Amino acid sequence: MKAAVNNQFKGKLTIQDIEKPIIGVKDILVKIHACGVCHTDLHACHGDWPVKPKMPLVPGHEGVGEIVEVGEQIKHLNIGDRVGIPWLYSSCGHCDYCLTGDENLCLSQQNAGYSVDGSYAEYCRADGEYAVKIPDNISYVDAAPLFCAGVTTYKALKVSSAKPGDWVAIFGIGGLGHLAVQYAVAMGLNVVAVDTGEDKLNLAKKLGAEVCLDFKTTDVVTEVLSATGGVHASICTAVSKSGFEQSYKVVRRGGKCVLVGLPPEEMPLPIFDTVLNGVSVVGSIVGTRKDLIECLDFAARGKIKAITIEKKLEDINEIFDDMINGDITGRVVMKI
Repeated sequence: MKAAVNNQFKGKLTIQDIEKPIIGVKDILVKIHACGVCHTDLHACHGDWPVKPKMPLVPGHEGVGEIVEVGEQIKHLNIGDRVGIPWLYSSCGHCDYCLTGDENLCLSQQNAGYSVDGSYAEYCRADGEYAVKIPDNISYVDAAPLFCAGVTTYKALKVSSAKPGDWVAIFGIGGLGHLAVQYAVAMGLNVVAVDTGEDKLNLAKKLGAEVCLDFKTTDVVTEVLSATGGVHASICTAVSKSGFEQSYKVVRRGGKCVLVGLPPEEMPLPIFDTVLNGVSVVGSIVGTRKDLIECLDFAARGKIKAITIEKKLEDINEIFDDMINGDITGRVVMKI
């Protein structure tokens, strides 16, 4: 089968003919129709994080397609079902985290396109217990970004504890952030969007953000505090230290700053202000199977739609270059 393979950190991916995966009794084999491209894929191929991925690696954790083989112990899925293979490829199923509904925190989890080969390929093996069905009225291209960008931002908003009518600030209106705005609006929240450039800010306005601020030309903290009195929650998908610092400073007393993006720098935390103002700073990492089912349902009911740019598998190195340069609005999806 054809696949995009990374053979060394920071190297170019090459299109290779590799063996089609062989499934086990609890696995399924999915013929991939589309796969979203996530910034995490770039980090994996560059070896940016302390825990390194397998190498050589077939990246990709937003793969969607049709089941063509089913392991004998998988009874709830059938050949022909439309499914996606998310970042949470599998978890142990019996630790405290798995048993209490926090399987995304399992220390023994496997991750698609990181610790196991992913979906930059014509076929991908998946754990049958963790692949999630795609609602019939969502296309493969529309579904792909929801298996990471969608569920990640949806989960972050759940973690924020913001209620309908509350103010929430979204920092970074990219692949994740433009979905975060839509989920927030669908959940009845008032949205402040922060990024730079007319394209992204106009997009945020179109998607329902009430306040749109350019961090390069505006004193974001002053403007947000003036407009809202301080947001009940901020969701930082940006990967810059300044973005994280601003996302903290715009939160009102008793609010939450939810960290999603993974910048290379450390973020200093003002302990005195955090304690005095009762501010919570929390991390949010992707989501569970239940979160994913819920986030797909929003899309099935027409409340969420990813802004997608369609490319081919052979374009992956150019896609990564555009990602590094910040030249992507929405989410790139490769049709395979």
